[in-house]
Amino acid sequence: MNSKENPTRLDRTGTWKGIRLMLPLAAFTVAFGLAFGVAAVHQGLADWEAMLMSLFVFAAPSQFAALELWHSPLPLLALAAITLAIHTRHMLMSAALYPWLKPLPRRQQFAMVILLTDSNWAMALGEYHRGERNLGVLLGGGIALWSAWVVGTAIGLVFGGGITEPERFGLDVIMLCFLLMIVVGGKPQAIMAIPWLAAAISAMMAYWWLPPYLHVMVGALTGGVVAVLLPGRWFRGASS
Repeated sequence: MNSKENPTRLDRTGTWKGIRLMLPLAAFTVAFGLAFGVAAVHQGLADWEAMLMSLFVFAAPSQFAALELWHSPLPLLALAAITLAIHTRHMLMSAALYPWLKPLPRRQQFAMVILLTDSNWAMALGEYHRGERNLGVLLGGGIALWSAWVVGTAIGLVFGGGITEPERFGLDVIMLCFLLMIVVGGKPQAIMAIPWLAAAISAMMAYWWLPPYLHVMVGALTGGVVAVLLPGRWFRGASS
């Protein structure tokens, strides 16, 4: 479909469509948020600290990574570096969306990616390829996932103290399942198996041979660098 005949727009109808499309995954995200809430309780975070993190950070991989470093004194520089490294992929994801976002004013472009995740990015990009030009699907998908993540975190905080062995319920592998779903969940992400594999191998090597906690940063940086160095045609294909 010609983009001139169907120009970029953003409205309530598209936003509700995005919410509806993302509801099935949002249900899973509640369980994922619950796992974070339970982990936060067992790590010693105050309820308000964990809730503020989910409300304003909304970045599951870096939030779980932050728990690994949550001790006194808080290593703020390391936390910032790890967060930046883990989410390097968002530069590539935003670049793939740029042809769609380009007609918007710069301020609105930045506002649209505040709730950007792997899942609503993949869903919205698929809709774009099918002729959709309403950016509400991207925004609505992000709203659905953010709401589910916050609700799940709250549930985990309420009941986390009573779960003495989270591994009995599989809560310790939810992160792994989520990441595997991203890697194999659809054609736009398939090529990303390469940086994920590079990140996993480098993180394991760092875990064995480097000081504690550095494996998180090493894995994230390696995966991000490999993703950036992938042949450009993969991402041109995603954004065409």
